[in-house]
Amino acid sequence: MTSSLSDLPVTAGAARAEGDGPFRRLILKGVTVIDGTGGPAYGPADVVIEGNRIAQVITVGNATSPTQPTEWPGYGSEDHVLDLTGQYLLPGLVDVHAHIGSAQQVPNADYVYKLWLGHGITSIREPGSFFNGLDFTRAEAARSRANEITAPRITPYVFFGEGRSTPIGSPKEAAEWIAGAAERDAGGVKFFGAPPEVFRAALHEARQVGLSTACHHAQQEVARTNALTTARWGLTSIEHFYGLPEAMYGDRTVQRYPGSYNYLDEPARFAAAGEVWTQGPEPGSPRWTDLLDELVSLGTTIDPTFTVYVGTRDAARVRTSEWHSAYTAPQLRSFYEPSPQRHGSFLSDWGTEQEVAWRRNYLRWMAFVEDYKNRGGRVTVGSDAGFVYNLYGFGTISELELLREAGFHPLEVIRAATLHGAELLGVGDERGSIEPGKLADLLVVGENPLENLKVLYGHGHFRVSPRHDGLRTGGVRMTIKDGIVYDAGQLRAAVREIVADHTDRESGSA
Repeated sequence: MTSSLSDLPVTAGAARAEGDGPFRRLILKGVTVIDGTGGPAYGPADVVIEGNRIAQVITVGNATSPTQPTEWPGYGSEDHVLDLTGQYLLPGLVDVHAHIGSAQQVPNADYVYKLWLGHGITSIREPGSFFNGLDFTRAEAARSRANEITAPRITPYVFFGEGRSTPIGSPKEAAEWIAGAAERDAGGVKFFGAPPEVFRAALHEARQVGLSTACHHAQQEVARTNALTTARWGLTSIEHFYGLPEAMYGDRTVQRYPGSYNYLDEPARFAAAGEVWTQGPEPGSPRWTDLLDELVSLGTTIDPTFTVYVGTRDAARVRTSEWHSAYTAPQLRSFYEPSPQRHGSFLSDWGTEQEVAWRRNYLRWMAFVEDYKNRGGRVTVGSDAGFVYNLYGFGTISELELLREAGFHPLEVIRAATLHGAELLGVGDERGSIEPGKLADLLVVGENPLENLKVLYGHGHFRVSPRHDGLRTGGVRMTIKDGIVYDAGQLRAAVREIVADHTDRESGSA
């Protein structure tokens, strides 16, 4: 993916008008805690927050005979108390592949931020900042850190080569550019590939200056530098899947592309990508297990972003997802429509053969990610929303479901979306789990997501009531970021208003 949208920066977030707190002491009473570590849920418990940090987690009974005392030692009349009896408390979700989007895609940054917070996402990694540039993204990150805007925490990466009119052509230039990125306070660097000697020098310098690195191994470069090569050079995280199957090929060195293949023909590009895994070795084969074991030993993180490709196996489903009417802005609907001018807008004449190939592709891909997790490898949650009918917030919850499909236990899914994401960002000691001393970045949901992850979707989960009429239930109720309590339902309502307003403008009725 190239930076073709960087000349269309989005409108920055407005001054914060939502959220209550932080409080001297906030008590969340009677919750069932899913702490993000992979341990089982427990409760009822009272979670005590002082300012912006978790101070105590106090069990106040047991699941079968809760006592639920009205007071516990240290309770004061001035404390702010929320009775959340029977509800579930999770760490705030961490989406590590989350683009803010350009003005071609979204009405403004608030639209994106509120969709994220409205789904309990309290931290995102902007991998590349290539729609709006590092300076914009870094400024928004600072405003979010100061709670001047209603937004998740933002870790701004910069794409390799930003600011240059010509490609970086030597190891010396690569090292100098990386040093400059560190001086600009980038949170990390996103690569798509580079000449091997340049790429290696950049990764070496990034390690020297303490910058994390991520790579989408573009097909133009993967024959020279696959995911194992870059992991050996010190790459922090592998984005998507490119470069992984190619590292296991034994009877060839490149994928068997059709003779007519052109990388810039996106329908052809994505059709061919649907065969990259099935052209490789079977799960459990020596090349498969050797790659898994070496990547685990290197400490590489895999961020699969299953959800951004899920339309390739069922285009009609993603095109008609039930949340589009209320939550997808008209700019984004237009961006999704097939066009050779827009990246990821390729679902034109997408037929049975392509979908069948991708379904088979997913079986191998998911098996690899499941095996990686089981060997102790870190897997994270990234949505890459804004493309292929994949909507901010909703796409993150879809990614949780797809990890479940891959074989993750729901507790492993939540850990991937919380603690493991925070660890990838280098802040696992501050965020990602519900433990005393950590920042109060949390979400509250009324139903048990371990039984049904769909209750986290912002539009709710459809269920027939005892009266046999349909109803919507679920959705994150509260998102707490830095000790500030946001009504997640109100944030989603604000998004619906933005969508309705822009739809009216587009139709000329306003």
